[in-house]
Amino acid sequence: MTQTFNMAAQQHGSRVLGDWIAGREGAAERAGLLALGENEVTSSGTSFQEVANLFGATSRSAAGVRVTREAAMRVSVVYAAVSLVAGAIASLPISIYERESRKKADHDYWWLLNERASDQWSAFTFWEYMVSSKLFEGDGFAELVRSSVRSSKVIALKPHHPLSVDPFKKGDRVLYRINPADGGPAYTLDSSDVLHFPSLGFDGLRSPSPITFAGREAIGAAIAAQDHSSRFFASGANIDYALKTSGRLSDRQLQELKASLLARAQNGGRGPLILSGGLEPAQLSINSKDAEILATRLFNVEEISRILGVPPHMIGHTDKTTSWGSGIESQGIGFVRYTLQRHLSPISQELNYKFWPVRSQLFLEHLVEALERADLKSRYEAYRIAMGRAGEMPFMDANEVRRKENMPANDNLQRNPGKDDGKGNDEKPTQ
Repeated sequence: MTQTFNMAAQQHGSRVLGDWIAGREGAAERAGLLALGENEVTSSGTSFQEVANLFGATSRSAAGVRVTREAAMRVSVVYAAVSLVAGAIASLPISIYERESRKKADHDYWWLLNERASDQWSAFTFWEYMVSSKLFEGDGFAELVRSSVRSSKVIALKPHHPLSVDPFKKGDRVLYRINPADGGPAYTLDSSDVLHFPSLGFDGLRSPSPITFAGREAIGAAIAAQDHSSRFFASGANIDYALKTSGRLSDRQLQELKASLLARAQNGGRGPLILSGGLEPAQLSINSKDAEILATRLFNVEEISRILGVPPHMIGHTDKTTSWGSGIESQGIGFVRYTLQRHLSPISQELNYKFWPVRSQLFLEHLVEALERADLKSRYEAYRIAMGRAGEMPFMDANEVRRKENMPANDNLQRNPGKDDGKGNDEKPTQ
C-alpha cells in the first residue's frame, strides 16, 4: 500500500513529496486522496486541489504546465523576487534591547541571530532559507536546539524543509512531527521548541503556498511562454506552414518536394525550400510577434511581482514608472513599509515569544535604517536640527550622531557644544 501511495504521489507532483509522505504515519489512508484525479472529490467533498494544497503538492496550470518549486525558480522574475526579499531580510541586523530603557543589551542570542545560527548555517543563510521557504511553500520552520532537556537556553537554530514538518493539534497544544531529510528517525517537538513563520491564509497549522496556490496560473503562463520562445528560436525562428497550389502535382514533383523537405528537416529546419508546380507557402500558426508573446511575458512579470509583494522596478522591470518616488530614499522606505514589514513583524513577534517568557525585560527588532537612509546632505541636515543647531531644542549630541554613522565615540566632544542663533552662527560652548 505504501508503494502504491508513493507512486500516486509521484504521478501528481514532487518525488520528494511522495517519499516524504510515504514514510509518515497514516500514509495508507492518504493513498486514496492523492490517487484522485484533479477534478475528482473525496467523500467529504474535498477536491484533489485542496488535498494537494494541504500536502504541498501541485497540479497543472491552465497553460498545461505543472508548477513546482523547482520549476518556479527557473522563472527569472520568481527567482529575482524571492532573492530580493529573502536577501534583504537576511542582511538586516537584529538588535536586542532592554524593554524599559531601550538600551542595547549584550545577550548571547545576538550571535545566533546575526552571525552564526548553527555550525552548519550562518545567520544570513538561515534567514534567507526561512523567508524563501515562506514564499515557496507558505511556511518556514526552524528547531530551537537547547543546551539540555532541563535548560531553556537556545544554543542553535536548525532549519527544516517545510515538507519535512507535519504540524498537528493535541488538545490545546500544537505539536510538530519532524521527518529528517537525512533519513533519520522521526521525532515530535512541542511548539515551544519550534519557530514557525506562516504566511497569508494560515489556518493555525499550515499556510498555502503563494507559488502553487496564488501564483500557479501566472507562473504556469510564464513557464509556457518561456518554453514557447525557447522552442521558437531553437527551430531557427521558423513558423509552421502549409503548401498550396491550384493545380495537381505529378509523381515526380511530389518526390522532389519530399526530398527538399527531408533535406531541410535534416538541416534543423534551415535552408531554402525548393518549390515547383505552382506551390506557394501558407502560414498555419501565428508567429511570436502576432501572438504578442513578449507582451504576455511582461504582463506575467507584473502578475508574479504583485503576488510576491515586490515592486517590478526593483527586479529590473522598468518600462513603467513607480508611484514610490524616484529617489533611492523613497524607494527604500516604500520597500521596507510595503514589502518587508509584512515579514519582519511576524518574525520578531515569533522570536520574542519563543526566546523569552511573557513580560520579559528584553525584546528584539530588525534595524531597517540602512535601507531607509537618506542621502548624505539630507542626513547631515537632519543631524544639525537634532543637535539644536537650527534653533530647535536639541535631542541628540555629537557622539549619538557619530554612532548613527557607525563612527566611534569621541570623548573630547561635549554633549551640547553650542546653540545656533538661527542664522548659521554657533555660540561658543561654555568652558
